[in-house]
Amino acid sequence: RCKNLSVSFWNSYWMLPSDVCGMNCYWEAAFRYHDMKTRSSEKMHLAVVACGERLEETVTMLRSAIIFSIKPLQFHIFAEDQLHERFKDILDDFPYEGKVNYTLYPITFPTESAAEWKKLFKPCASQRLFLPLILKNVDSLLYVDTDILFLRPVDDIWSFLGKFNSTQIAAMAPEHEEPRIGWYNRFARHPYYGVTGINSGVMLMNMTRIRRKYFKNDMTSVRLQWGEILMPLLKKYKLNITWGDQDLLNIMFFHNPESLYVFPCQWNYRPDHCIYGSNCKEAEEEGIFILHGNRGVYHDDKQPTFRAVYEAIKNYSFGDDLVHSLLQPLELELQKTMHTYCGKVYKVFIKQLTQSIRDLHATRSKGR
Repeated sequence: RCKNLSVSFWNSYWMLPSDVCGMNCYWEAAFRYHDMKTRSSEKMHLAVVACGERLEETVTMLRSAIIFSIKPLQFHIFAEDQLHERFKDILDDFPYEGKVNYTLYPITFPTESAAEWKKLFKPCASQRLFLPLILKNVDSLLYVDTDILFLRPVDDIWSFLGKFNSTQIAAMAPEHEEPRIGWYNRFARHPYYGVTGINSGVMLMNMTRIRRKYFKNDMTSVRLQWGEILMPLLKKYKLNITWGDQDLLNIMFFHNPESLYVFPCQWNYRPDHCIYGSNCKEAEEEGIFILHGNRGVYHDDKQPTFRAVYEAIKNYSFGDDLVHSLLQPLELELQKTMHTYCGKVYKVFIKQLTQSIRDLHATRSKGR
């Protein structure tokens, strides 16, 4: 178990490292943490926040990231204390082949306002707002919700960091492509980014820039840094926000639009992109890159197309042939969903997946 004791070793002003199995393990954890810092440019950092019944969903997301990614991955998993041992038992059995490392963290909010942040939207949701302040030594980070599935390598969305201009600090996708069904433009009682707002389920961050930036705001003429602006925003808008931390991010980027890089909808494809008819043109052309099964659609029968993809990745065994064990069975299941609007465009769900498997086979062949 010592190899995973970076679980307790993290640098923030909220918690000190704890010695959980003697000094040998402590220093091993410290060494691994230092190694993570010094080689951060070689790894892609991915963060997720898991509470309640989200363990299986989180593990399935991590599996999807591992299957196709090329560069090494560093997972930052924020979870309730009672989930830590279960995470370790599962993740320690993954055949990482040396390309994945993980660190477990407790759910932690600033002491003076912890109760308010915990009750915002969902119990753990607003944890993501504090990642730049907790992971002080991580330069860049991809945050994803637990209900995300990668259908192409994490490397490809990570590459957007190199496309940021000098003012951009984060990247997200629009909340909607079609304003007629948009939530923010029809119902929001607060400022929001762009025409239809932004969705924070997939959020790529240059955290060094976030920590350095002074944000324009509608609370004071003085620009505020990330750690200074969050609580005042919550106090001003807490009676007007519906989607918690996502609404706060919309407000922030409304006032600082130059700071956001917007990526296309196939990088955050949700049921709203197909349940009323297909409205993500990029997915129609190139396939879905990242699937986002919000509103619990992986676990009920409302959107069987989304559930089929989730079950296929959840049940795939590492090392099995991806074509025969994942792609072909999935396509058969997707064909059974053609009575739904999303099922009618089921091919967008496997178009990129097919390409990712083809690319992976080609990469492995070159390595032989």
